Amino acid sequence: MGGTFLCLFVIFMFSVAWGDRVIVPKHDYSDALSKSILFFEGQRSGKLPYTQRMTWRKDSALHDGDQIGVDLVGGYYDAGDNVKFNFPMAFSTTMLAWSVLESGRFMGPDLKHALDAIRWGTDYFLKATSIPGLVFVQVGDPYGDHNCWQRPEDMDTPRTPYAVSKDHPGSEVAAEISAALAASSIVFRTYDVPYSITLLKRAIEVFNFADKYRGSYNDSLGPWVCPFYCDYSGYQDELIWGAAWLHRATNSQVYWRYLVQNIHNMESSGNYAEFGWDSKYAGINVLLSKLLLLGGSYHVDPFHTFADKFVCSVLPESPTRCLDYSPGGLLFKPGGSNMQHTTALSFLLLVYARYLSHVNAVIRCGNVVVTPPRLIQFAKGQVDYILGSNPMNMSYMVGYGKNFPQKLHHRGASIQSLNRHPDHIDCKGGSPYYSSNNPDPNLLTGAVVGGPDIHDSYADSRQQFVQSEPTTYINAPLVGLLAYFKTHPF
Repeated sequence: MGGTFLCLFVIFMFSVAWGDRVIVPKHDYSDALSKSILFFEGQRSGKLPYTQRMTWRKDSALHDGDQIGVDLVGGYYDAGDNVKFNFPMAFSTTMLAWSVLESGRFMGPDLKHALDAIRWGTDYFLKATSIPGLVFVQVGDPYGDHNCWQRPEDMDTPRTPYAVSKDHPGSEVAAEISAALAASSIVFRTYDVPYSITLLKRAIEVFNFADKYRGSYNDSLGPWVCPFYCDYSGYQDELIWGAAWLHRATNSQVYWRYLVQNIHNMESSGNYAEFGWDSKYAGINVLLSKLLLLGGSYHVDPFHTFADKFVCSVLPESPTRCLDYSPGGLLFKPGGSNMQHTTALSFLLLVYARYLSHVNAVIRCGNVVVTPPRLIQFAKGQVDYILGSNPMNMSYMVGYGKNFPQKLHHRGASIQSLNRHPDHIDCKGGSPYYSSNNPDPNLLTGAVVGGPDIHDSYADSRQQFVQSEPTTYINAPLVGLLAYFKTHPF
């Protein structure tokens, strides 16, 4: 009875405001889309192009890889620090590519910028995989970096490159990079055929490396990657994820056979509602369920069955729901940076709804019948919450709306830019900015922060990094969501 009441309460609160005032969500999804993509320019590492629109950011980390004679300049800083962690960077690139594949035709002039954002990642990954038998998985000493509060343009902490090899494997990172390259190769097939061919060729090579030399980078690089981006779900899901994207990119039966032969590594996991930079289970099942539309000789179970179980694990009205919700209706999972779950899972629900609608299918969660419009409604509710339809009437996207986070856990945003303060700021020179209660001097437009707690409360504080730190893997799936809702009022 209590669970039923909670589900009904959550659904009710999606559309009803706090107190006596009714919220009628009216959001400018076009504006939010533009800003969500612009955010990636604020996270760029390397030599910035003349087209750079976030002009307070300048060139940084121009000598990455010099000490070993390898060009590792470029890529993204994943969050508010200055280390290049390739595991979440690759996932973010994969999700940007998937967003364009699903919703690129709805992006209008923002499509060009989305393609630029993808290419900024893939150009770097071509460098990181340029030496056969090596895959570079990180640049920067995370301990030295986290000990400083310093602009990326100033950083003088060690830029140590870390790589995996056949003797020190890292299948999860290599396979995720392969997925990013494969997904992006599909995107660029329409816009730059030679580049697309290059990406796919490298994706196949990197996947073969990841599969042949199996092992976790936790074991080979544990002190440097844990606890920052330690792999908790194992590397089997990344191998299947990489093979799934290669199958979609090539339509080769080689990868389909690989998926069928290795699916047993997922069948007993029970992680139906897990999807993010660490765990790919739900994403695999939704991605492969698209084969329903192809018919033919494909046998899509158990992927389709698991995708249905994913839906039933998420929706608040489902009797088998395993996620929590805030009183205001925000999907919530334990751990840091909750908005990464909100955007990633909502993206999957939207994509799956569109797949299902092609075959007029519904999902049964016990005695609850779930239709594709319900999944779309749910995803829109989560997006609207992020944009300001929440108990605090606060947008969690910087620069969108009138009330948004002002004090990000983000070094670049919180310290005066080179335009205002051209002198070098050393490791501890930025500490007063970290401790300050003043708003950020630089607007990291489009950044979505970790978000409120499970009680819908948000502390606008740099010190509360779980809530106030933005990440690329929060924004990447949100790009696809916003593009869809820009042209599909619901």
